[in-house]
Amino acid sequence: MELTSLRLLLTPVTTADIPVIHRLHSMPETDEYNTLGIPADIAVTADVVNGWLRDADQQVWCITVRDTREFIGLAALVLKTPRFRSAEVWYKLDPAWWGQGLATETVTTLVQYAFDQLNLHRVEAGCAVNNKGSARVLEKSGMQLEGRKRKVLPIRGTWSDNFMYAILAEDRRH
Repeated sequence: MELTSLRLLLTPVTTADIPVIHRLHSMPETDEYNTLGIPADIAVTADVVNGWLRDADQQVWCITVRDTREFIGLAALVLKTPRFRSAEVWYKLDPAWWGQGLATETVTTLVQYAFDQLNLHRVEAGCAVNNKGSARVLEKSGMQLEGRKRKVLPIRGTWSDNFMYAILAEDRRH
């Protein structure tokens, strides 16, 4: 399912997207707080993408500029056990597009989809405690900081703490 916002079009990832995803995953700036690490080659990226496509509980989209269809990043919802009616959101944006509110627009679009189309109760997200930009995106998207997990993220050979954020369907009414 495609999702649209004011400036963005989110389209489901396909194997045809592997080259642009590989380029995004190969950027040191996008890897700074990422647990995947920079892929050794495009075959590693292909394995990651194929894993996403096999995982029925994960919906992954390419983020594109609505007017030009230019690929600028990735975003996903990872669905939890159905009885909990919750999901985790993640995203990764090309650094050339940072600072324009597009990550916030992406997260807001996914949260709206989760509540309005999937009838979820809760959407969560996490970010490394040093990733100030991502924390700000989550806050601007309406999420609340719920806590800190200690040394849970393996990033480039060290363990990083993680902030946990969430928004509930009922929070949107306030």
